[in-house]
Amino acid sequence: MKKDAYSPILRHQKMNVGTTERIISAFGGGFLLLDALARRKASPIEALVGGYMLFRSATGYCPLHTALEANTAQEHSDNINIRVDLKVNRVRQEVYDFWRKLENLSLFMRHIQSVTELDATTSVWKAAGPGGIGTLKWKAEIVKDEPGRLLGWRSLPGAPIVNAGKVEFSDLGENCTLLHVVISYKAPMGVPGKEISRLLNPMFKDMVMQDILNFKNYVERGEVVW
Repeated sequence: MKKDAYSPILRHQKMNVGTTERIISAFGGGFLLLDALARRKASPIEALVGGYMLFRSATGYCPLHTALEANTAQEHSDNINIRVDLKVNRVRQEVYDFWRKLENLSLFMRHIQSVTELDATTSVWKAAGPGGIGTLKWKAEIVKDEPGRLLGWRSLPGAPIVNAGKVEFSDLGENCTLLHVVISYKAPMGVPGKEISRLLNPMFKDMVMQDILNFKNYVERGEVVW
């Protein structure tokens, strides 16, 4: 038998996972694996998915991409949809005005380093990579703006993580506003689908919920406790 028959499986495989996706896979995989092991009753599916994501991150190779003859740019994945409702003790117009000035977002969104407004609808976002590793950068545009009531946005082509969202502002008694936030991400894993999206959803929801709580604290008290 030829010597190559005993070569490692990955020796002749080409990397087909980009740097950004490897960073995201490392963070997501670590989260899922630790969460699975921390449960009183371990989740084998969650542990397997976490291990698979760490494998993709470490090797830069995704067997599923190869099997489907796909690459990151061609993937079609399920959205991770997050919805959060929160009461803010400030008048609606004040709450809207603060959020509408996009440069304010880095004041309360922990992972956002900066937002630079290029014009009335287009902005450049910079965010710390998962676990503080690297920097992610993308452009976004406002697609719907009803002053004092609604703000909707989406990332532009080329974003490392495809995302979109909206915030609705409604009166909730005197000097009180109800925020209804909806944010959607494309699952960083791409093709693997609904099960991975479901497992990753708690991680993303925790991040969004913390950002919204930080927003509430900043608008009401002028401070954020990281």
